[in-house]
Amino acid sequence: MDVFVDLGQGILALLTVQNVLLLAAGVMIGMVVGVIPGLGPSAGLAILLPLTFGLDPTGAIIMLAAVYYGAMYGGTITSVLINTPGESATVASTFDGYPLARQGRAGPALVIAAVASFVAGTVGAVLISIAAPVTAAVASSFGPPELFLVVIAGLLTLIVVVGRNWLLGALSALIGFALATVGVDIGGGAQRYTFGSTELINGIDFIPVAIGLFGIGEILHTLWRGGHLERLGYFAVGAGSRGFWPTRQDVRESRGPILRGSLLGFAVGTAPGAGATVASLMSYTLEKSVSRTPERFGKGAMAGLAGPEAANNAASAGAMVPLLTLGIPGSASTAVLIGGFLMWGLQPGPLLMEQNPEFAWGLIASMYLGNVMLLLVNVFCIPVFASIARVPFRMLAPVIILLCVAGTYSVNGSIVEVAIMLACGVLGFFMRRYGMSPAAMVIALVLGPLAEETLRQTMIISGGDFTIFVHRPTSLVLLVVIAVLVLLPTVLPRIRRAVTARIATLGGRRSPTEHEHVGGGTPGGSG
Repeated sequence: MDVFVDLGQGILALLTVQNVLLLAAGVMIGMVVGVIPGLGPSAGLAILLPLTFGLDPTGAIIMLAAVYYGAMYGGTITSVLINTPGESATVASTFDGYPLARQGRAGPALVIAAVASFVAGTVGAVLISIAAPVTAAVASSFGPPELFLVVIAGLLTLIVVVGRNWLLGALSALIGFALATVGVDIGGGAQRYTFGSTELINGIDFIPVAIGLFGIGEILHTLWRGGHLERLGYFAVGAGSRGFWPTRQDVRESRGPILRGSLLGFAVGTAPGAGATVASLMSYTLEKSVSRTPERFGKGAMAGLAGPEAANNAASAGAMVPLLTLGIPGSASTAVLIGGFLMWGLQPGPLLMEQNPEFAWGLIASMYLGNVMLLLVNVFCIPVFASIARVPFRMLAPVIILLCVAGTYSVNGSIVEVAIMLACGVLGFFMRRYGMSPAAMVIALVLGPLAEETLRQTMIISGGDFTIFVHRPTSLVLLVVIAVLVLLPTVLPRIRRAVTARIATLGGRRSPTEHEHVGGGTPGGSG
């Protein structure tokens, strides 16, 4: 019953004219951010974060959260119409979304995607309402050793499981930790790495780093790969056209994938470091494996679009659980959100829901209304947002760069921070260019002070004895999880080679016809 009381208080906190208008603005901006290829929610949030500095914290975070999950909706439009995902979480939507558009079924594809996103977002909001209080209650018993290990485990999940190259991911995280040490030593009070600059006494602010890495860095990378010269094929779509609405067959094919994608996406999203991209790809693989007609996938299967769309939106909701209850961002986007929390003097973690219930539950309540708004906007304003996809990137790039500079300067009026932002933009370009992880760097920068503080507290409690991590049961479990994550890069390739060899052995025993069938199906299954 406490959940319903708390949720009711959150709804009351949400239902003010200012908060509803900010939610609507966040929904619309999120759609635009998702539609612009190469921008993505992390870059959009980083650019918009300074603009919310003077707002009420509850209204500001409601707006930013709406931008976050609204971008998941918007990214689908370009995935379907021009075969270009607006951001990484909608990559799987191109597999069957674009073939559907080529068949003249762009309208039904976008409507089913919008409904899948709405259902998944609503399911995610319900599950957050249930899971967040339970997780917060468990996390409230954590001491400094457990919190330190949770930070390390979250980073390792992002680096090892999600990242392409775990060594480069670890290097990216170490750069973030290094930047987090700039400023005043929390233990001794001495200045560290400030080089005599008064601007750096309080450390390197999160905002210019995030805007540089995700704003300027993405722009430079898109320009480098020739995004300003691309001429993309575009399929028009109109809400008034006869074939715009899905058929009964489309609805029947989508019901199961939407439900499975919602549950799978939320579960994956709650794991620190996993995120919506992983959830959508896992959902696509799941739907193809359970389908009676897997050969249709990649050629315009509605289930291949509905499942990943549900998964990426449910994952964006699931990522709010570790953010609110542990203070651990599960992705680059939630790292930007946690930067907003800290900017307003709020510490996400086990005590947030106790000390600031209106704030936390107002955010959760906003997801219910936000998903209704997004469904209406998506279905009836698809042609309007689709037209944004035809704006040349060479016209958008200068506007985005100006917003990055203006947004950075507006926070503290510091030219030094603008210089840091531009330097991080160049760094972000090279990180993308050579396979490093800007997300790992940003999350390490955000979590660096927490990791340092909890490690110092742990050493004070134990008198410098590291065996404290083994003597505490919860810490021991987390150490086992960390050990598994460290061993994964070594074990997984061997398992993959063993399975491949076994499949090849079995395939050699089959008849030529069967062997050809298996060989033709394997690449599709692994892709």
